[in-house]
Amino acid sequence: MRILQIIDSLDIGGAEKMAINYANSLASVVAFSGLVATRKEGQLKSQIHTDVNYLFLQKKSAVDVKAILRLRKYCKENNVNHLQAHSSSFFTAFLVKLTLPKINIIWHDHNGLSEFISNKKAVLLQFCSYFFKGIVVVNYQLKNWAEKTLNCKQCIYLPNYTILNPSETKETVLLGNSGKKILCLANFRFQKNHFLLLDVAKKLKLSHPDWSFHLVGKDFNDDYSAKIKQSIVDNSLENSVFIYGSRTDTQNIIEQSDIAILTSQSEGLPVALLEYGLNKKPVVSTKVGEIPMIIKDGINGCIVDNYDDEAFYNSLVKVIDNSDFRTQIGQQLFETITENNSEKAVINNFLNWVNSI
Repeated sequence: MRILQIIDSLDIGGAEKMAINYANSLASVVAFSGLVATRKEGQLKSQIHTDVNYLFLQKKSAVDVKAILRLRKYCKENNVNHLQAHSSSFFTAFLVKLTLPKINIIWHDHNGLSEFISNKKAVLLQFCSYFFKGIVVVNYQLKNWAEKTLNCKQCIYLPNYTILNPSETKETVLLGNSGKKILCLANFRFQKNHFLLLDVAKKLKLSHPDWSFHLVGKDFNDDYSAKIKQSIVDNSLENSVFIYGSRTDTQNIIEQSDIAILTSQSEGLPVALLEYGLNKKPVVSTKVGEIPMIIKDGINGCIVDNYDDEAFYNSLVKVIDNSDFRTQIGQQLFETITENNSEKAVINNFLNWVNSI
C-alpha cells in the first residue's frame, strides 16, 4: 500500500494531529507513507517523522489548477494508490482523482458537527462521496450520519489515538498556584464552548479562589475570541483564567496541570482527552460525541450533560476536594485509553479494513 495523508494545514488541532499520527504510524508498515499540507504549514510540522515523505502544496484557492497538477505529479512519481483526506481536504482529493481515476479516496471525518453541516457544503460533500472508496469516522453518530447522507457505504468507526512525545522541548510555564491548575486544551472555536468554562470559573472563584483555569489552543482572533476575552474582563477573572494560544509542548503543559477539562458542545473523539488519559490526569467533561464511550462517570472521570454549568461545577468541586478520587480516576482513565485507543490496534484495524474494500 502506498498512502498519502492530505490535510489543509499543520496548525495545532485534532484533525491535524491525527493526519500526522497516521502518516507516522504507517511509515513503518506500508511501502510508502506521505503527507501533504495543502494550504498552510504550522507548528505541527516538526512532529512529522523523517521517514514520512512530505509535500507543502501551497494551494491558493479551492480550485487551484496548478496546485492540483503538482499534486497529481507527486502522486504519479510516488505511485500513490490511496489518498486519505482529512476533514475538508476531501475536495482536493476529489480533484486529484478526476485526473487519476485509479487512485482511491478514503475520507477521514473528524468533524463533530458533520450532522449539522450547511446545505451548500452538504451538497458538495454528497457529490464528492460518489468517488470515495471508504469513509473513516471518529464516533458512531458521524457513522450514522455518513451512512444515511453520503453516497459511499464502506464506512468504519475507528477511534482516535495519540502518541506521547518524550523528546518535546519544554517551553510553556503555566501561571497560577502550584497544585491548583485546571487545563482546557481546545482551539478557540464555538464548538468548544469556552463560555461554559467561564460560567464555571465564576462559581469556582467564589468557592475556591486559589484554583485557576488555563486555556491552551489556537486563538483565531475573531468575534468568538473577542467575546471570551471580554467576558474574562467583565467578570474580573484575569487572575484565574489564563490564555496561552497555540503551543507545541502539549505534554509539558499537561504535566503541569492538576485537573483537565473539556466543555465542548460538539465533538468527534477529542485527541486532548486521549492525551489527558495517557498522562493520568483526572478529567471533567461534557457528554458529547464519543466521550461517553470513554468516560464512565465516577469511575475513570466525571461527565455531565452539555450546557449544564451547575452540574459541571459540582463535578469539578468533587474532584478538587478529594485528592484520592483525583488519583483514582486519573489512573483508571490511563488504563482505559491504553487498552482501547492504542496506536497498534487502530492501525491494524485500519489496514485490514482498507484491504477488505
